[in-house]
Amino acid sequence: MKALGLLVKTQYVVIAGGGGGASAANTNERSGGGGAGGYRSSVIGENSGGGVSAEVVANLSLGTYSVLVGAGGAGGPFNAVGTDGNLSVFGLFFSLGGGRGGKVGSTLNFGGSGGGAGTSSAGAGSPGNGFIGQGFAGGNATGVGGAAGGGGGASAVGANAVSTTGGAGGAGVSSSITGSAVARAGGGGGAGPGGNGAGGAGGGGAGAMDSSNAGAGTANTGGGGGGHGFSDNNSGRGGAGGSGIVIFSVPTGTGVSFSAGVTQSSATVGGQTVYSVTATSTTSETVTIS
Repeated sequence: MKALGLLVKTQYVVIAGGGGGASAANTNERSGGGGAGGYRSSVIGENSGGGVSAEVVANLSLGTYSVLVGAGGAGGPFNAVGTDGNLSVFGLFFSLGGGRGGKVGSTLNFGGSGGGAGTSSAGAGSPGNGFIGQGFAGGNATGVGGAAGGGGGASAVGANAVSTTGGAGGAGVSSSITGSAVARAGGGGGAGPGGNGAGGAGGGGAGAMDSSNAGAGTANTGGGGGGHGFSDNNSGRGGAGGSGIVIFSVPTGTGVSFSAGVTQSSATVGGQTVYSVTATSTTSETVTIS
């Protein structure tokens, strides 16, 4: 049943693509994990990212709205930073892509959640900040010969490196909008010679050293990619960030249609029909509510 005045009560979870981890090339260089994609939610009783309560349930007018699922950022190849994740959009609601994992001397790595700090023979860099209401900052690195910080997650700051052990990625947020609890938007782990940081709960990739490739963020979670470090073999690379997702629910019986380039599925949960949009082929895809 539609609300009076042809407004449709709509709950949503909008998650952007996670940031990619960087690759190291020089001895004593370790890269931070990528930050998770920004997380916004209006699901009653749940949370958005960054430690805030869910936003107000949207009352959408009948009409056509933009929908965009952000791709995850690329993992860094040899001696290169990764890239930031890409934003996701549902109508007027958007989430920012996760910040890429930190590498000393690279540009700022802030985003929906911030990338973890890297370290090298020049010392430790700085972690990136998260965006208010979407995610948390990345963790700190230790100094020369040390380890890198974990990428920020939607519900927790990326862990700081401890001595030569990389920091774990920050945890994501759990949502039951699809009928069962699923955690998404975990940060990537930082690299360290004494132990690599684990990916944050919710799709974050683990850090890695030397010839191993860092873990990628899980698709459709917005998880950050793991950072890569170098001690004596530099053939590995940083992990890619996971793609985002747009999920929304409307009262069952509401008309919903999508443009041709949208990949989506639907399920009935209670008196709501829940749509999960997992990919959009262009930046001009739409959903029409009628």
